[in-house]
Amino acid sequence: MNTTLVRVAALVAAVSIPTLTAAAVDTEIKVKRIVEEQVKVWAHQPKVIAAIKAQNKAHAKLAQEDIDRLDKQWRSETKTGERPLIDKVLGNSLSADLKKVKADGRGLYTEIFVMDNKGLNVGQSDVTSDYWQGDEAKWKKTYLVGPNALFIDKVKYDESSQQFQVQANLAITDPETKKVIGAVTVGIRMSRLE
Repeated sequence: MNTTLVRVAALVAAVSIPTLTAAAVDTEIKVKRIVEEQVKVWAHQPKVIAAIKAQNKAHAKLAQEDIDRLDKQWRSETKTGERPLIDKVLGNSLSADLKKVKADGRGLYTEIFVMDNKGLNVGQSDVTSDYWQGDEAKWKKTYLVGPNALFIDKVKYDESSQQFQVQANLAITDPETKKVIGAVTVGIRMSRLE
């Protein structure tokens, strides 16, 4: 093998890896600042806490087969004109508040959705591809971890918004009991972090 090519490849690798790491660290710092200064402020408002607690109570007796049935219904509704479950969630007051938060963000947020203690959507700014998030890292690495848990996912291309985004996921804690009651996911548009 050509030793010059090997040296060039090694040099490119040595230069590229620190650059990618520095960019990832910079993104994480910026996302954490947005979470601290913005997301935690509105995500822990009394109306958000009340909506999560109400759904937790309403869904207390749901078994996994019920959750799977609801998730299947949601996924089906995303492909049809009949959307009773989606419309119920998108039409509630929490969803209206989240749509306003998204609009007030002036392009910073690609999506916002709040989940209950089972990982089911309580409210959202936009239609998600599924109703149950409880099998995904966004819920497992926040709700199951405990108070103040923050999980920043990898940068991904979001088909629905046709933008690169990073999801910041945060456990939501009841201020009275200090126990985690749900979680929130916020898609942050990468072009707004630059």
